[in-house]
Amino acid sequence: MAREGGTREAGALRTRETLVEAAAQVFVERGVQAPVRDIAGRAGVGVGTVYRHFPDRAGLVIAVYRHQIDECVALAQELEDSSEPGRALEQWIGAFVEFLVTKHGLGVALQSDDAGFHSLHALMLDKLVPACARLVEAAVAHDELDPAVTAYALMRAVGNLCIVGPGYEREDARAMVARLLAGCRRQPGLSTSH
Repeated sequence: MAREGGTREAGALRTRETLVEAAAQVFVERGVQAPVRDIAGRAGVGVGTVYRHFPDRAGLVIAVYRHQIDECVALAQELEDSSEPGRALEQWIGAFVEFLVTKHGLGVALQSDDAGFHSLHALMLDKLVPACARLVEAAVAHDELDPAVTAYALMRAVGNLCIVGPGYEREDARAMVARLLAGCRRQPGLSTSH
């Protein structure tokens, strides 16, 4: 009986992971308000299965973004020991940009009254800011980044540049973030004191 329960739990976990992956793909294409039937169809399950695992949309959105936050943290850990910390920071910021610009509707969701979304915002700050900070500190230590740049300010600026809409799309955001990073690079001979 214990083995049967374990098998059932493993199957439920696989189904949940499949749903999270399918939802992530659908959210990129259609935004976080995409119909549940689209997510179910992408996962190859019935709508009832989605609701059994995620009784409300907030739970599904939070599961998707928790997973993607963890991926950004893992990338930062991979890049921490780079011999080119400035380039490593740029690579991580590129992944962060993708995380932001493909999240149609997440900004609105984060401003909702649902407590789960508030915890997601806190999770982003608690995990992503320290991950970015380690890369920023390494780039500063190698004299590749202006020491006045902080991880939080950099991420906030990137976040603001990644609010896409009509006339300002993903490529525009990427280009503006590249300009921002160029401006954050250490300029030889310039003092950063005020």
